[in-house]
Amino acid sequence: MPAPRSTKTDDRPGPDDFIRVRGARENNLRDVDVDIPRDRIVAFTGVSGSGKSSLAFGTVFAEAQRRFLESVAPYARRLIAQGSTPHVDSITGLPPAVALQQRRGAPSSRSTVGTMTTLSNSMRMLYSRAGTYPSGADRLESDSFSPNTVAGACPRCHGIGTAHEVTEVSAVHDPSLSIRDGAITAWPGAWQGKNLRDVTAVLGYDIERPWRELSREDRDWLLFTEEQPVVQVQPKRDRVAKPYKGRFWSARQFVLHTLADSQSETQRKKVLQFVESGPCGLCGGTGLTRAALAVTIGGHSIAELNALPLTGLADVLRPIASITDAAAATSRASSGEHTEVAVAISRDLLTRVDVLVGLGLGYLALDRATPTLSPGESQRLRIATQLRSGLFGVVYVLDEPSAGLHPADAESLVDVLDDLRAGGNSVFVVEHDMSIVRRADWIVDVGPRAGTGGGTVLYSGPVAGLAEVEASVTRRFLEPRQPTADRAVRTPIGTLELRDLTLHNLRGLDV
Repeated sequence: MPAPRSTKTDDRPGPDDFIRVRGARENNLRDVDVDIPRDRIVAFTGVSGSGKSSLAFGTVFAEAQRRFLESVAPYARRLIAQGSTPHVDSITGLPPAVALQQRRGAPSSRSTVGTMTTLSNSMRMLYSRAGTYPSGADRLESDSFSPNTVAGACPRCHGIGTAHEVTEVSAVHDPSLSIRDGAITAWPGAWQGKNLRDVTAVLGYDIERPWRELSREDRDWLLFTEEQPVVQVQPKRDRVAKPYKGRFWSARQFVLHTLADSQSETQRKKVLQFVESGPCGLCGGTGLTRAALAVTIGGHSIAELNALPLTGLADVLRPIASITDAAAATSRASSGEHTEVAVAISRDLLTRVDVLVGLGLGYLALDRATPTLSPGESQRLRIATQLRSGLFGVVYVLDEPSAGLHPADAESLVDVLDDLRAGGNSVFVVEHDMSIVRRADWIVDVGPRAGTGGGTVLYSGPVAGLAEVEASVTRRFLEPRQPTADRAVRTPIGTLELRDLTLHNLRGLDV
């Protein structure tokens, strides 16, 4: 489909401002030729399975990625995940491309909204440079405010926030058994278990009596001692075997050692049945050292601000960011919220947080783990982060950025897309939400149907022009829908009652 000629206005791309795709055959695309303008917001539309993603992601982005990888040194190329070469004859006028697709975050409990958006970096700098420290406390580096660093991680839970405690109940499942019969369930099996029982006997403990009949002092030592005495063991059932040196391990030592040092995921999962897990008592589940938790901004520790929804975080930052430059410059404080550095960092944080709130993500907290985010939430976080990248001349390819977004927040999403375009970039959006499509500069409609019934570009041009394409399914939805006649409401036959729901942003909900 050739680019328009002799109709160029200030709002329309010129003949040299197009990405020209020729002979695209990716998936169900039928030898597609299409010209797509650069430096515009372009909506790719069509029914699900029509081929719009095959064109935007499978062809345009895939070819841009392939060309970039060809420029990378071979040894570095091996470290980068590479896609397949798209089935297309040629693409000209193609700038570098960035794909922001719907996908969940990496399954890591240490990846959060804060780390994903890099807001955590600024938060740590704010506390390090401008936090209020307890009297006599040394100033901490920014790394000390991260549970993912050696300097900041709680020494008990190693920054995870969850502590694994071995108790008598978790380590001894049947107190009627003797040690010889396997009372200490948390100990290993096979030869290792026999060795520990033999060592215990040499140390003078009765391994024949039921566990419950042993003294409290003996039971506590066997389960929790940090001592590791080494004794000489003579195997009683094999007189030929030579004596050997055996080392004692308490149940707690063995379990925690396995969790910390074992390379076998199977072994780690096995010993988890012998622990009671919960929020770390030393750090309160924050994963941070007590020194870091003692530093405050606005009376809040960094863990408390990280746990606030973004709207609440903005409320804390706004008074600091509103301090005038003159007042900050004349402040006599060496640290705290009234210093120039506190004001500067808070303003930057507030600007970025307000973008996320505008995208309908104000209920998220910086400490929210990324695996718990929906694909739509993750993509909008990445879009907001791209505003800070400063990239110019890039094609951003987005996969339904409106997914999961409340209709009232659609305007803010379009504003963010406008900002990306205003930064000198092209924005290609695969989208079903017509409120987003109507605000695009250009539309590429693919169809008319799905699968083998699709794969054809029905129209490529200004959005208003699609109304003239009768074969398009999309055109009927571009105009706001008229209200339909009232339908009879069905009578429910039962109810589902949910009480005191508190997951993520649910606050004691009854429904």
